[in-house]
Parts: sequence; structure tokens; C-alpha cells
Amino acid sequence: MQYCSTRGGVHGWGFRDVLFSGYAPDGGMFMPESLPVLSADTLRGWRGLPYTKLVVEVASLFIPPQLIPREDLEVLVGEALSGFSVPEVVRIAQLKEGLSVLELFHGDTLAFKDLAMTCTVRFLDYFLRKDNHRATVVVGTSGDTGGSAIQSAKGLSGLDVVVVYPRGRITPVQEKHMITCLEDNIHVFAANGSSDDIDQPLRSLFADQELVKSHGLMSLNSVNWSRVMVQLAHFIYAYLELSGMEYAKADGHLPELEVVVPTGGAGNIAAGYIVKQMGLPLRLVAMVNSNDIVHRTVTTGDFSMATNVTQTLAPAIDIQDPYNMERVFWLLLGRDGASVKTMMEEFQQSHRHSLPENHRRLLSQILSTGTVNDEGILQTMRRCWEENQYVLCPHSAVAVWHHYHCPHSPGLNRCYIATASPAKFQAAVTRAGLTFDLPDAVLALDKLATRYQNLERSPDWCKDWEDRLREKIKSVSSVRRNKGTCYI
Repeated sequence: MQYCSTRGGVHGWGFRDVLFSGYAPDGGMFMPESLPVLSADTLRGWRGLPYTKLVVEVASLFIPPQLIPREDLEVLVGEALSGFSVPEVVRIAQLKEGLSVLELFHGDTLAFKDLAMTCTVRFLDYFLRKDNHRATVVVGTSGDTGGSAIQSAKGLSGLDVVVVYPRGRITPVQEKHMITCLEDNIHVFAANGSSDDIDQPLRSLFADQELVKSHGLMSLNSVNWSRVMVQLAHFIYAYLELSGMEYAKADGHLPELEVVVPTGGAGNIAAGYIVKQMGLPLRLVAMVNSNDIVHRTVTTGDFSMATNVTQTLAPAIDIQDPYNMERVFWLLLGRDGASVKTMMEEFQQSHRHSLPENHRRLLSQILSTGTVNDEGILQTMRRCWEENQYVLCPHSAVAVWHHYHCPHSPGLNRCYIATASPAKFQAAVTRAGLTFDLPDAVLALDKLATRYQNLERSPDWCKDWEDRLREKIKSVSSVRRNKGTCYI
């Protein structure tokens, strides 16, 4: 299994190299050069596997045993997913009128990011310990990724983590999951801007190959292939549990499952499309909030950022740069790196690109979309409670809105992805007129000390933020080198 860039300039990289990278050197994103095929027999053989074992099966398709032997892989994934609050790691809530909700939020930070993040950090730590090396992780977050990276990596001797979050644009619980971590290897910045603003200086840092190489710089956003790879598993799990495949005829034909995903950076949707390309019979629906670039792209071909990011009740998907759509476009266009490079460079320079109609039609054949405003989110949360006594987080409500407004096709089962616990979004729960008892771990956050640095807005804020972060990266490296540690 080898990896290449979506922009055509890099080929033949191995999993370890891709794991320790952010963007590819040509600015693209890493993808497998070829995808394994999931046969009907393979899927039938996997049915009934615990989620942890399913993750091992999926990961083993993309990680050669020469890099991580199977027995080591089983230990790493088992340890990564052992701390979740339900023994099955993920859970399906079967509600009225065929509403099936796949709960992916039972990790430490109560968000789906914990599933892939914990595994990815274990893979990193495995290689760093093996080689006695260190790496510096730089993460921009719209709310959940930063906390998940911090909680997964805190205290590890081989990793320093630098996280930048948009101050005032995330919930108190999301913020506290980051700023209450006082471990020496954690460094948190609060930026006066949006998550898309944060992405700009980070791209510049990762484009500096000398900085990347000399300081072991890498990303744990869903730019990192490992994050997307692990997320393939929950689409397969949903299919095995909810598609009705056990009732299919033995002629090899398997039923479809429609999976509805709240969408921001499009990492989950990219994972869904990848596994669909591997042969899983899925229909994919990407639901967005008022930051509707994915919806506009699919319905009109308008792949362009709005002037400003709209703050909504679902802040983790308040994103106007759905960077993982680059992976979708690459697969959609038959792995045409040159076309993707032209498209994405135009988008990054001008913040807009008009998708040709033939490309838009192709995209609409593999992805349906919808958009939900704040009032629609609140109405969905109320209705789900009234009918099921089940509280949705606002992001999950973005997906479930589809259940109440788009009738089922006869014979087609559906799954709605629940990406976070309502405990993280108390303001939205209250606005919906609902209540939700906070877990003890969330209540305890209020009593903890905090530590972070501010990134203020200035006339040349992008350059200023880049300089501050570059200085932090170099200072962290200097401290570790003084202790005799070698960087990758």
C-alpha cells in the first residue's frame, strides 16, 4: 500500500511517512494510490465483529504488517479505544419511525473525533518510541479536534501539541477541554478569528519544508490520512448493523444504506465516499448549517467561500473551507491530480471556483445535500425529544433534520451520524427548551486551572499569527533538543 498526493506531485510514500505529514509537499492531501475492494463475502465475515476489531480489520488494509505487525496493531487499537464510556465504543439508538442514530461521542471529549484521534496518536507514539524520536503536532480546530488531540496526546514523551482555536466561537466545554490541560507537552493559543482564518497561517507553516523537516512538524487535523482511515470503520459498522444485509439473497447483491452526516470540513464525508468506492453500497447525504459551501457546490457548482463564516448553534461545522472535499474531487475526477491542483490552487487564491456542469453532475450522483438554519436545528432538537425523549446535540440535529423533512425511500434503511454529546452544547439545549444532565467529568472542568495564550487581531494578523506559532514551534524544539531528544 503506497500513497500519493491529490495534486499529482508526490507518489510512492509509505504509511509511516504519510502519518507524520500534514499536507503533501505539493500542497495536496495524501490518499492511497489504490483502494482495496470490500467483497460481499468480506462484509458478511465482518458482521458481528466488535467495533474495536472492525477498526483493526480496516486499518490492516492500509498499514503493512512490516510497519505495524498485526498483533501490535490489535494492542494499539485496543488501548486507544479502551477508555470510552460504553463498552461497545459506539452505540446505535433505535428511535421511532425508523430513526437510527449512530452515537460516536463516547470518548473523553464527547465527540466523534476521539475515535480516530486516539488511534492515530497511538500509531504516532508507536513509531516515536521505536525510533526514540519526537514530533510536533500543530492543530487548528473549529471546536472538537483540538480537545481530542490534547486529551489523546497529553503527557506523551514523544509528542508536543500546539493547538489554535477560535476564541469566542466555540462552547465553554469545548474550550475547557483544551485550556485546562497543563501538561508540559501541550501549548494552546486562542485566536481572535474564525477556524478558516486559523487555517491560513497553518498552511504557510506546513508549506515551509525546512521548518517541517527540522522540527518534525505534522498535523492531526483530518488532513492526516490516518484520521480519515479510522473513520472508514464507522461507516462499515453502520452498514453491517443497519443495512439489513443479513436478509439479502445469497446471489452477492447487497442492499444500500443511506448515511446522513453533519458536515463541516468534510472529513467524514470523504471517509464515506472512500468506503463507497471500496464497494460498500452507501448513499451519502451531507447536511450543513448556514455555512453552506458543500450544499452550494453540489446543487449549483458554486464552490466558493462566503465573505464571513456565520456563527451558528453548531459551531464545529462553522466552516467555509471544507478542505477534505479535495479528496472527494480527486476520486470523482478519476485521480486526475493535475485537474485537482488547478481547481484547488484557484480556490485557495481567490476563495472561489465554479465547478463545470459535468463535474457537478458527477458529484450530485454520489452525494446529496441539505442546509439547516438555527431555527431548524432547534425545531429538530425539540421534535426528537417530544417523540423519543432523546436529546440531540445541535450538530446531530443538522443531520436528523433530514429525517423529518425527506421521506424514506421504500426498502431503504437510513443511519444518522451523531457526532457529539449534547453535554458540550448546553446553550443550544437550553434554547431548545430542553434539559440535559451534565456528566461528572464535564462538571469537574469548571474547577480546573487554565493555561493558554492569545493571538490578537492586527492589521497584518495572518503574518503575526504565523510568526508567533513559528516561534513557539522553535522554542519547543529547542527545549527538547537541550534534553537530548532527536526530531524525526
